Amino acid sequence: MHRIPVSSVDMMQVGYQEDSEILEIQFSRGEVCQFYNLPSTVYDELMQSPTKEEYYHSRIGERFPCTRIR
Repeated sequence: MHRIPVSSVDMMQVGYQEDSEILEIQFSRGEVCQFYNLPSTVYDELMQSPTKEEYYHSRIGERFPCTRIR
């Protein structure tokens, strides 16, 4: 999945596949996680949020199924 760099303390890169609704985040600790069944509106809101960490913790974190892939 293609990820783009983001300006964030906790996240380095974010990618999204709209057809499969998968969000992929590379965290600054080095781990990469995929979140499933995530609507494109949530991805758009994350990318527009000035505080991506807060948005992640309040709207994504443990609300969507997740797999650590690295």
